[in-house]
Amino acid sequence: MTFTRLGPWIAGVALIALPFVYRDPYHLHILILILIWSFAYTSWSMMGRFGLVSLGHGGFMGVGAYVTALLWNHLGVSPWLGIPVAMTGAALLAVIVAYPCFRFRITGHYFVLVTLALSGIVLQVITATRDFTGGSLGYTPDRTKGSHLLALQFDDKVTWYLIALGIWALGLVIWRWVDGSMDRYALEAISEDEDAAAAAGVNVTWEKLKITLISALMTSLAGALYCQYQMFISPDTVSGISVSLQMVFAAIVGGLYVSLGPTVGAVITIMLAEILRIGFGTKAVGWDNLVYGVLLVVFIIFLPKGILGSILARWKTLRQH
Repeated sequence: MTFTRLGPWIAGVALIALPFVYRDPYHLHILILILIWSFAYTSWSMMGRFGLVSLGHGGFMGVGAYVTALLWNHLGVSPWLGIPVAMTGAALLAVIVAYPCFRFRITGHYFVLVTLALSGIVLQVITATRDFTGGSLGYTPDRTKGSHLLALQFDDKVTWYLIALGIWALGLVIWRWVDGSMDRYALEAISEDEDAAAAAGVNVTWEKLKITLISALMTSLAGALYCQYQMFISPDTVSGISVSLQMVFAAIVGGLYVSLGPTVGAVITIMLAEILRIGFGTKAVGWDNLVYGVLLVVFIIFLPKGILGSILARWKTLRQH
């Protein structure tokens, strides 16, 4: 068995063993955030890699987070049931917005604008219903005493690390499943020329809707888990255009066409946010979005394949020579 085949298994064992060997709470916290956001960024890349640029994923993430928390606080519904309900809500929202777009060939910049409106609407609904959601002040799920499996609340960082690691691995499995399926070729054909793909027998509307649903479900799950881990959410952290732009930035900078590209992007975004927070405190509020915008333009111009994508392309070139 070659190192190429052994490598992922060795890395997996090392990642599982990590929290039992190194237990620093702060570093584990950063790793948990990286893993959860990696899953969210991977969900965006499921659409972005096929030319379906969405700025509505902040809306899907907000639905996942807020619906789960509201069901727990107001109705006592366990997150184990609340999360599937939230994911179903995000899927319905995706169908309501995406199906008319795909059915009537609303593509390119127009599709981006429609999804942008989706993020804005979800953000405004959360803010307007402040009596239930806390509005711009944020929202906190009711806490239990100590760790509680039914409430999906754990005081131990190791438990949350393992949960986040499992979700991150699930995202990679889904990404690779799509990458190795016939849907990938259908979606690539659609991204090149919808009319030609339709003439070849591809059900354009269904293929685009299917990948949108997968992406929306994954994003809402990421939002729900982020809420359960942080035990505090606000419109700025899980919803709106800023969250959507953060996903676009991370996926493109890390490498849109590589399974681990969004993970590299998550490392960059989380570390950048922490550096600004530690170095500048409240004075740096909003700076991360400015930096994301500048870096995104730079990477699109000079490294269109992203960091990991460019490294792998360079490595293949060197091996061929």
